[in-house]
Amino acid sequence: MVARKYLQGALVATSAMIFTGAQFAPRRDSRGPVLEAATNWLSGSAAQPDSVARKGKPSALATATRKAIDALRAAVGPLSSPAALQDAVRSYWAFRTAHPDAIRNPYLYFVDYGLPSTAPRGYVFDMSALEIVDGPFTVAHGRGSSTAKYGVPTLFSNAEGSEATSLGLYLTENTYPFRGNSGGRRYSSIGLRLVGVSDGYNDNALHRRVVAHGAPYVTEAKAGRSEGCPAMEQSRARRLLPRLANGGMVFLFAPDSTWLSGDPWLTATAE
Repeated sequence: MVARKYLQGALVATSAMIFTGAQFAPRRDSRGPVLEAATNWLSGSAAQPDSVARKGKPSALATATRKAIDALRAAVGPLSSPAALQDAVRSYWAFRTAHPDAIRNPYLYFVDYGLPSTAPRGYVFDMSALEIVDGPFTVAHGRGSSTAKYGVPTLFSNAEGSEATSLGLYLTENTYPFRGNSGGRRYSSIGLRLVGVSDGYNDNALHRRVVAHGAPYVTEAKAGRSEGCPAMEQSRARRLLPRLANGGMVFLFAPDSTWLSGDPWLTATAE
């Protein structure tokens, strides 16, 4: 499996970095408990190798994920699935282990699209301190993902022109001045470019211009539909998106069986 090869190859490279003194860490000085657990494992001082894990002991990835979930769960509101938070954290850590140099800040924007657009379903986590930076808050989904203006999205697509939400893991790039249209009126906001890294499920995001941005059709009480973007309130976007930019991550979840069984960052961690 391609995702497994990514993970195995990157673990070898990461081990070499640790043994030569290179730092495997976000910009802030504190590595945080999740990063500490994985670093200890790679240097041989914590969890056992996966060959041992398969005999009954948890793998390093499972241990690191459990630490994060235990720290965040109590502060997270109701989710559409017990697996939603776990999948977000596991995917984040799998990618970060495989591509440590790509993660340049510790923030993760998580959205549970198994919840309706009238419910708060978005969070921003600090994955180093294992704290909630903000949330829950309302988030828009693509108009191609639902026929009704408000409700639960059920259709997800990576195709250009679909105006649908694409599930999976994204890496953030830069912020920029965003221009949109709502109800026939133009508006200005801040946008955050996203690179989809869940091959086959969201890797057309940059080409489709699917970005995180602020929008006037998202309020504290409900979120209208976007063109596939995980849009948030204007004031919240101005506050959060600069923190997420340039090496943070976004994870868009839904209890969609096709995506759950095929996303490379979910299947890579399913030991």
